[in-house]
Amino acid sequence: MALTPGTRLGPYELVALVGTGGMGEVYKAIDTRLGRSVAIKTLQGKHGDRFEREARAIAALNHPHICQLYDIGSDYLVMEFVDGATLRGPLPLDEALRLAVQICDALDAAHRQNIVHRDLKPANILVTASGVKLLDFGLALSRGVRHTLAGNAQETAATIGVTQANTIVGTAAYMSPEQATGGNVDARSDIFSFGAVFYEMLSGRQAFRGESIVETISSLLRDEPPLLDAPPAVLTVLKRCLCKSASGRFATIRDVSDAIRQVGERSADAAPSIAVLPFTNLSADPEQEYFSDGLADDIINALVKIRGLKVIARTSAFAFKGQHTDVRKIADTLGVATVLEGSVRRSGNWIRVTAQLVTAADGSHLWSERYDRQLADVFEVQDEIAAAIADALRLALASQEDRSPRHTPNIPAYEALLTARHFHWQVRGESMARAREFYERAIALDAHYPVAHALYADYLFGRTTVGMSPMREVAPLIRAAALRALELDPDLRDAHAPLAFVAATHDYDWDEAARRFALATSGGAVSPLSRMGLGWAFCLSSGRLHEAVEQLDLAVQGDPLHLTHRAMLAMGLGAVHRFAEADELLSSGVELDPGFFWTYSVLAELYAARDMMTEALPVAKRAFTLAPWYAPGVGIYAGALVRTGDREGGREVARSLGSPENYGVSIGWALFHTTCGELDAAAEWFARAIEERYSMVGAFLQSAIGQPLRRSAHWPSLARLRNLPT
Repeated sequence: MALTPGTRLGPYELVALVGTGGMGEVYKAIDTRLGRSVAIKTLQGKHGDRFEREARAIAALNHPHICQLYDIGSDYLVMEFVDGATLRGPLPLDEALRLAVQICDALDAAHRQNIVHRDLKPANILVTASGVKLLDFGLALSRGVRHTLAGNAQETAATIGVTQANTIVGTAAYMSPEQATGGNVDARSDIFSFGAVFYEMLSGRQAFRGESIVETISSLLRDEPPLLDAPPAVLTVLKRCLCKSASGRFATIRDVSDAIRQVGERSADAAPSIAVLPFTNLSADPEQEYFSDGLADDIINALVKIRGLKVIARTSAFAFKGQHTDVRKIADTLGVATVLEGSVRRSGNWIRVTAQLVTAADGSHLWSERYDRQLADVFEVQDEIAAAIADALRLALASQEDRSPRHTPNIPAYEALLTARHFHWQVRGESMARAREFYERAIALDAHYPVAHALYADYLFGRTTVGMSPMREVAPLIRAAALRALELDPDLRDAHAPLAFVAATHDYDWDEAARRFALATSGGAVSPLSRMGLGWAFCLSSGRLHEAVEQLDLAVQGDPLHLTHRAMLAMGLGAVHRFAEADELLSSGVELDPGFFWTYSVLAELYAARDMMTEALPVAKRAFTLAPWYAPGVGIYAGALVRTGDREGGREVARSLGSPENYGVSIGWALFHTTCGELDAAAEWFARAIEERYSMVGAFLQSAIGQPLRRSAHWPSLARLRNLPT
C-alpha cells in the first residue's frame, strides 16, 4: 500500500508519490534536518536483494550524471531528488550528441567500478537543466557475472514488463542479445543498450519493436534497425554499438564517448554558422548609432530561431566594431563560415537598410539587398533579412510555433529599448544608470512589451553581481519584471533565467532554480546568457563543479569574446583545478580588453588560491585601479598586500570598503581574510554575505579560493545557511 503525504521515515517527511512499479514506490520527501528535497525509494520485501544491490552500486559511484545516494534506511533508499523529464527523442543532432556523451561518461564511471547497469533505457535517464542523470541501478551486477532468464525468471519478468496486446514493451527493446538469451553479461552489454537509447534519441522511435516480449526480443536478435537520416559518422557509431556479437562492439564505453565527441567536433565545423556585425550608422546624426546597433542585434535574435544555424552572440560579434578588420579574420576568430554586414541610414521616419551576406572563405557575396522603408516597418525588415539568409544558406525556418505572431511595440518604446541595451552592455557606473532610465521608459511607453520586461529583469540582476544594488531590495523587482514578461509571452524562454537567478542566489531554493533553468534551456537554441547563468548561479554555486564547467564552456562557445563569460568559465576551471586552462583563458581576455576589471580580479583570485601571492599582487592591483568599488577585488588586493609583507597597506585598502552595513562589503572582508589565511574571521564574514544575499557568494565559496573553508569545520554551518548538503 502506498504511503501517504506527511508520513515520516526517520527524519524524512513524505511530500508526494512520484512513481510506482513492480518493485515498489518512489516519493518526493523533505529532509527535515537540512530542508532540502530528496527522493525516497521503497521496495517490497521480496526484492530485498535488489534493494541491497542498488544501494551498494550507487554508493560506489560519485559522478555528476548519476543520481546520488544520500542515506539508507531499514527498508528505503534516500536519493538525490532529480527535477527533470524522461529522455525522449527525436532531439536535434547537437543536443543528442551532447547528452549521449554525458550518458557514456556516467556509464564509464560505473564500469570503472566493475558495475554493469543492465537496465539502461530512456525511462532510467532524466534530462535536467544541467544535463542527464542516470537512475535505477537495481539490476546492476559486478562485471562478468552470468545472468540467465531461467535462473532468475522472476526478476527478469519484472525487468521487461507485463505483456499486453497491441502494445510495445519497454525494457526488452534495450536488452543486449546476450542478456536476452542468458549469455555472459559484461560492460559491452551496456554499450548495446546505449546504442538502442542513442538510436531513439535521434529518431524518436525504438530500434527494435514488437507486439509482445517474444516479438521484440526476436527483432532484437534478428533485425537491423531502420536506417536513420543522420551523418555517416553517427551511423557508424550506432552500427558498432548495436552489433549482435559483443566482440564486434566498441571495447569500452569510453571508446564510444570518444567517437561521439569526434562526431560532434566535425558536425560543429560543418554546421552553417554566421556572425552579424554591427551595422554602420550612415545617418547625419552620430547619436543614431544606438539604432543601427539595435537593428543588428534584433536580426541576431531573429536568426537564432533558424534551426540548424549557429549564430554568434552579440557581444562577440560586436567586439570588432570600428576596427575595420578583414572579414576572413573575423570569421576565423569567431569560428563561423559566413558574416552579415550592413548599414543603416535614417532620415526622419524613413530608413534605408543595406545588408550583405559574405562567405568567409573567399569574401564573396552570397546575398545582398537594400530596403527603403518607413520606420514603422523596421520589424518586417528584420524578418525579411532573416528569411533571405535562411534561403541563401538553404536552411528551414523555425517551426510554426517559433514563428507565432510576436508583440509589435510602438516605435518610441522600441527606440527606448535599443538605447537601454546600448548603455547596458557598456557595464560602467554612469552607463548602467542611463540603461535603467531607458528600460523604464520603454516599459512606460509600451507596458505590453515582453522583451523589455525580460531584459529589465536581467539588467537588475546584473547590478547585484557587481555590487551596485542590494539583492534583497531588487529581488522583488526582478521577479515582478520576469513574471510580467512571461505573462505577456509564455514562450519567452530567456525570461525564466532571471527567476532562476533569484531562486538560486536569493531564495536558496535549488529545486525552483533547477526548474526555471530547465525551462530557460529547453528546446531550440539556448542563449549564452542562460548557459552562463545556469553554469555559475546554479551549478557552480551549488557545488556541481564539473557541470558548471560544461555549461560555462557552452556559453563561451556561443559568445566566444564575451569577457564575463570567459571570467566565469575561468572560475569554474579553477574550482576543478584546471588552472593552466583558466590562466590561458584569462590571459587571452586581457589581450582582448586590457581595461576589463573582472578578468584581472578572477586571475588574482586564482593566483591567491594557489598561494602565488607574488603573481597575485600586480593583477589584483590592476583590478583595484580599474574598479575600486568592486568589493571582491578590493578584498583580494588587500589580502595580497598583507601576504607579501605590506600589512598596514593591506589593512588600509581593506578599510576603503567602507561601512559593513553597505551591500557587498561583507564579501570584500570575507575574501580579505580568506586570502590572509584567517579562516575563522573569513567564515564570519561569509556568513554575513550569505545572510545579506550577496549574489556571488556561492560562486566564491565553491571556487578555488573557497576550498580551505570547504575543508574546515566552518563548512557545515555555511552550507546550511544556503540550504546545501553539509
